[in-house]
Amino acid sequence: MQVLLFTALAGICGMGLGGFVSVVILKRPSGRMICWLLMFAAGVMTSIVCFGLVPEAISLSGIVVSIIGLILGVVTIMILNRLVDRVTDARAGDQGVHLTHEELYHEGSVIRSRSMMKSGIIMLTAIALHNIPEGMAIGAGGSHDFQLGLMLAIMIAMHNIPEGMAVAAPLIAGGLGRGRVIFLTSLSGAPTLIGGVIGMLIGSISDMAVAMALSAAGGAMLYVVFGEMIPQSIIMTRSRAATIVALFGLIVGLIITQL
Repeated sequence: MQVLLFTALAGICGMGLGGFVSVVILKRPSGRMICWLLMFAAGVMTSIVCFGLVPEAISLSGIVVSIIGLILGVVTIMILNRLVDRVTDARAGDQGVHLTHEELYHEGSVIRSRSMMKSGIIMLTAIALHNIPEGMAIGAGGSHDFQLGLMLAIMIAMHNIPEGMAVAAPLIAGGLGRGRVIFLTSLSGAPTLIGGVIGMLIGSISDMAVAMALSAAGGAMLYVVFGEMIPQSIIMTRSRAATIVALFGLIVGLIITQL
């Protein structure tokens, strides 16, 4: 139960805190600020995978199982992302890079659509693709080693704060009330709990299952980092300085993994 609690805190509270920062503290953060924060989060997430998930998976079941899990995670999230892009992109068949963080998180649909319920489902589906693998990592890691699960929960919560800001910003611009924005942003972190349950169930089978779950979650997270967060942030900021921010995040994540 403690592992599930940490999973919920990392997802719901991390995303909700990001929404709170956008709504109450910064009012309406700029796209450039959000991109820099996302780059920092990308560095932290890379550290989670490279210095936490993958070494643990290798120690449990070896390099072959870990590589298979990484590939499985990458392919799965790639397919799901493509499906969401096709559903949410009005330009049928156009799967090019997004020019704003609103497009990246498919939130323009939420603001423009007449049906908030339908648009809310679209938004939550897109965010779930990022949050379910993170929950799986916490659940599988925590079922194997409580300290590993706790460390992953802390680092993923750090990653979710700028993502929560990115979710909240276009909703604020769309005229939604502060309370509703914070609620929707927190709700978008709920799928992390679903991932946590899946991770715990898989982790209770065997060490090989734990290793597969950790490496698959790592592969999904790496695809999000290198396939979406980093290239999109560089395009949106039009500056390579964002790369320095990502490297700083990687160093911070490395320090945390060694504590």
